[in-house]
Parts: sequence; structure tokens; C-alpha cells
Amino acid sequence: MIERRALRHFDPILILLAAALVGYGSLLIYSASLNDFSGVSASHPLVKQLVFACFGLVAMAAVAWVDYRVYGHLAMGLYAVSILMLVAVLFVGTSAYGSTRWFSFAGQQIQASEVAKIFVIIALARYLSDRQARIHDPIVFALSFVMVSVPAGLVLIEPDMGTSLVFFAVWLGMAAMAGVPFRHIMVFFGLGLALLPFVALLILNDYQLDRFRLWINPNDDPLGGGFNIIQAKIGIGSGGIFGKGLTDGSQTQLDFLRTSTTDYIFTVLGEELGLIGALILFALFTALLFRGIRAATLSRDQFGRLIATGVVIMILFQVFINIAVNIQLVPVTGIPLPFISQGGSSLVMMFVALGLLEGIVLRHKRLEFQ
Repeated sequence: MIERRALRHFDPILILLAAALVGYGSLLIYSASLNDFSGVSASHPLVKQLVFACFGLVAMAAVAWVDYRVYGHLAMGLYAVSILMLVAVLFVGTSAYGSTRWFSFAGQQIQASEVAKIFVIIALARYLSDRQARIHDPIVFALSFVMVSVPAGLVLIEPDMGTSLVFFAVWLGMAAMAGVPFRHIMVFFGLGLALLPFVALLILNDYQLDRFRLWINPNDDPLGGGFNIIQAKIGIGSGGIFGKGLTDGSQTQLDFLRTSTTDYIFTVLGEELGLIGALILFALFTALLFRGIRAATLSRDQFGRLIATGVVIMILFQVFINIAVNIQLVPVTGIPLPFISQGGSSLVMMFVALGLLEGIVLRHKRLEFQ
């Protein structure tokens, strides 16, 4: 457990940045849901988001309170739990928008893959840090790939291609930080690119192939699957430099934009707050990610460095994918914008990830734990 003398290393900036992002997202959620609710109540998306943010802060404090190296001892158990959750959700999960990703519990939805991402980061960090003496061995690299392929493959079956790519992005970044030879990574990329067309034909279903088709030409189904893609381009393009003003976006307020509080919340920002609003968002995320890099730099052990690296890459990749979907750089996926999009599981687990970073910073000068 944490000692009082270690609290002087607490990073308040990390928490302030996360709170600023949640506050920023709450303004956008309020605007995007303005026409759907006559007043603020317990069922209002804004109220739910703030409640989950409070739960997230408590979870972050609880995670930071325990020495992060304890999670290393639990790593394989956490990994097993993540696999069991991803398997179970395929059979007893709740379906929405063509995917089966959620458990329903007490009227709330828990997304199994959000929990699995954190658990897999911890498990990979333990595996790679324990094998530093053999990190140049191709077998170590191959087994780490197998470790991440199992949860990523289960997520892909849901189907959720975006989240499965998050797993692989985190794995590659952590492997590089662990010291895996660059040639191994390049061989992996070469094989991956060569096999990509064949793998796509084998594993992609009609639903996913349709998303690729509509990404290339949304006008093939302008009132169906391509509708949101078209409306997002109109919304962001019309925002200009300063935007139309909060609660004044036409595509948002006239309900042309679907899933405006979740997957397409960046479009709400682009339309109503414009380029300036987007730059503020980028600045907040950049500062947050640098605090995560600081945690990795301060860590005195490889396990902590790898956890911090995994958390930073997870957040960075999700930000990139979500925004890329909104501006039609990549096909539509269900990746939320961290701390901004409405979603209980995502928000709470993001705060858990920050708890891991705080735990590393708090104990970067204390290595006596056994």
C-alpha cells in the first residue's frame, strides 16, 4: 500500500487534464443530447457521464493506492479473466449496432473489451519484463504475439475490428519499448501486409465488408449505412475556424447526426466549436500523453515502463481512430474518443489506466517491494 511520504510524488496535472477532458466532453454531450431530453434527469447522458466520471475517480484512486507491482503478480490471472469475459460476451452478451460487445448488469452495459484492454496491457508488461534477458529471441516475440492475438481475435468475432487493432497497436509499442529487435517488427509488418487480403476474405463478414464499401463511397447508401459518414463531413466542414457555437450546429441539433454523443462526438465539436475547439482538444490530449510518457520515464523498472507505454499507446491510438472515422480517413468503427465520448465502461477503465500511471509515479523511488 502507498505510504504517506510517497504522496509528494503525486501527479496532480494528470488528474487535472483528465478532468478537463471529461468537462469538455460533457459540454459536447449536453449539446448533442439537447433535443432528446426536456430536462436534466438521472437518465440524461450528461448526468450518466458525470456519475461514471466519479466512479472512475474512485477506481483510479483505488488502483493507484495498491503498489503496481502487485498487479504483476496477478497478471496471468487478469489475462485469464479477460479471455473468459470475451468468450462469455459472445454467448450471453447484448447486441447493438451489429455487434455483441456488452454485458447487461443492473440496467447498465459493461463492455468486456474495455476491461480486457487494461488486463492485457498488464499481462504483456509482465511477460516482456520477465524475459528481458531473452528479448532478442524470436520465440519471445512470437509468444507475445500469440498472447495478444487471442483477445484481439475474440474481439474481432464480436465483430469489433477497431478495438482488435487497438490490441495490436499496444502490443507493437510495448514490444518495441521492451527492446524487441527492429527486424522482427519489420518481418511482422511484411508478413501482415502480404497476408492481409487473404485474412480479410477469411474473417470479415458481410457487415464489415459493407462498412469498407461505404467508407469508399458512402453515396452507395446515402440514407442507410453511408448517412452518418456524409453528415459528419457536412458538419465538420461547415464548422470552419470558430464553429457555429455550442448548441447551434445544424447537423447536430436537427438530429441528422446519429450516435452523436458516442462515436461521432468529434463531429459535434468540429461543427459547433470549429478548428479552435479541435486544437484545444488536441492540446489537452497531447499534454495528457506527455504525462504518461513522463510516468514511463520515471519508472525504475521495466514492468512499470511497459505498463505506462501500453496506456499511452492505447489512448493515442483510440484518439487517432475515432477522429479518423469522423473525417473519413478509416472505415467506421466503434472506438470511443477517450474521456470525451459518452460511455461508462470506457470512461471508468480510462481512469483505471490513469490509476496505473499514478501508481508508477508515486513509487518511482521505492523499489523495496518484494
